[in-house]
Amino acid sequence: MAHVPPDRRPAARFRRPADGPPPDPAYPPFDRFPPGSDDRYGPPPDAAGGYPPAPADDQARPQRSWRRDRPADARPPAPEPPRRSWRRDRAGRRRGVLRGLGRLLAVVLVVQALVMVALRWVDPPTTAFMAANPAGSIQQSVPVEHVSRNFLAAVIAHEDAQLPYRAGAFEWEALFARAQTHLRGGDDPSGSTIPQQVAKNLFLNQELSAWRKAVEAGLAAELALVVDDRRMLELYVNHAQFGPTLYGVCTASWYYFDTPPDTLYPEQAIQLAGLLPSPGHVRRAPGGGLDFEVEDGLGWLSRSHVLNAENRLPRHLDRLGFQPVEDVGISGLAADEPDSGDDCSERPQEVADLIAAEGTA
Repeated sequence: MAHVPPDRRPAARFRRPADGPPPDPAYPPFDRFPPGSDDRYGPPPDAAGGYPPAPADDQARPQRSWRRDRPADARPPAPEPPRRSWRRDRAGRRRGVLRGLGRLLAVVLVVQALVMVALRWVDPPTTAFMAANPAGSIQQSVPVEHVSRNFLAAVIAHEDAQLPYRAGAFEWEALFARAQTHLRGGDDPSGSTIPQQVAKNLFLNQELSAWRKAVEAGLAAELALVVDDRRMLELYVNHAQFGPTLYGVCTASWYYFDTPPDTLYPEQAIQLAGLLPSPGHVRRAPGGGLDFEVEDGLGWLSRSHVLNAENRLPRHLDRLGFQPVEDVGISGLAADEPDSGDDCSERPQEVADLIAAEGTA
């Protein structure tokens, strides 16, 4: 026989004989698996050669968990939570307090800014000074156009001659000089400007401290940013104190002189302006005018300020006239203004009641 290379030899084909040996009962063919079973190696057949029926669902073998059952005492203990350091707790509380204070400060600043802006048009119904007066307060606002130019010129000359010509609430050099004098225990060389007094009257109290002065300066600077000079003067003359319970030029002119604020004469205007530094030690004289014979015995203090104004202001008014008032933004005369419902042309009822109670009509 000729040699044939291995790669040329035909592949051997093996066929399963049609009639093979009988199947082994221990290993049944695939078509003899028990119904519902997929286990090739299921239970052996019984003596008759059959197979037991598949167990019902409720009799099925319990499925074993992939986790091994272990006794409770063999399980590892749960890890303890990490201990918190007292320093970490203190730092967390400090951050929480700082966040709360920051939110509170932000709310206060927003409310304060809204109040400042509203003061451009709205007359406050009360002030911190008025609310702190244990004897009560009498006040009525009047547009500054209906106030005598004599009184407005006297107030500017007496309280803040630089109001029409200064940018801002005050001059920083003057503020530093006042602070240094206060720390040395000396007398105030210049006094507060009108914006500072407005801020004090509206929001603060009469406490004489460096802290109060610093807050007053901050409020005045903020107020001067949103309120012009005309409105600043209007807020001042309507909420400044002129007597133990009197606030504003409307009540003061009717209480002391039986006249509306648009007809104040120069002498009357100067006397009212002189009351501004010390308004708590005066009362109405019988028939009208100022009486310094008061029960607390400090009438001399208010009288000294009035005398100082009577000595200084006439020459200022003669020299400057109403020019500072016009430079603030108020032109014309009060007598030329048309009548309106808020011009204080009639005596306020509270003022009439006070005069009747004192018996000085």
